This record gives sequence, structure tokens and C-alpha cells, in this order.
Amino acid sequence: MPTRAEAFDDLVVDTAQRFRRVLGRRWTSVEFAVEDVPPSDPARWEDAVPLARLWPAQGPMPARIVVYRRPIESIVRGGDLVELVHEVMVEQVALLLGVDPDEVDPDRR
Repeated sequence: MPTRAEAFDDLVVDTAQRFRRVLGRRWTSVEFAVEDVPPSDPARWEDAVPLARLWPAQGPMPARIVVYRRPIESIVRGGDLVELVHEVMVEQVALLLGVDPDEVDPDRR
């Protein structure tokens, strides 16, 4: 039986697979990761605990989308974890591509 953290990791991997079509050739230059909590040094523009962060590609380093497990789980509490993870990741992929989230997932909401 997987732990809650392992199940969350699997959910992020499964959700990331949905973005292969949207990312096309860029798929190989994007990394998806899970951290339990964000670092304690928030960005200047963050006024709440972030659910995810995007680091753009720099030189040979690929773009990286990090999803924060514990903040997401604390928001869900009885809600739909799959739906929230999907929404958070859609927003991050849209940010990466510089497009509206509806272009990443036209069926959302």
C-alpha cells in the first residue's frame, strides 16, 4: 500500500503525462517535481503559501515545475485532490508557455 506522499507523487506524474500533447517537443525540457513544502523564503510577490512554482529553463537546465504536497492537501481536506492538482499544474504549464490556462486545458472548470 503506497503512502500518502507516494500516492501524491503518482498523481503528479499521471497529471504531468496529460501535458505531453500541449508541450510537444518541449516535453523533454520540462521537469515535474514534488516537494512536501515550499522553501521558507517566499518570493516578493507571494502573499500566501504557494501551491506550486515554476522555474524557467536556464542554459542547459530544463524548466522545472514543483508542486507542493502539504499546502495542497491542507486546502483539499475532503475535496477533490485530483482536481486541485490538475488545476495547479494547468496554471503552471500555462505560465511556462505564456498562454491562458484555457489553452492548456479547454475543458477545465
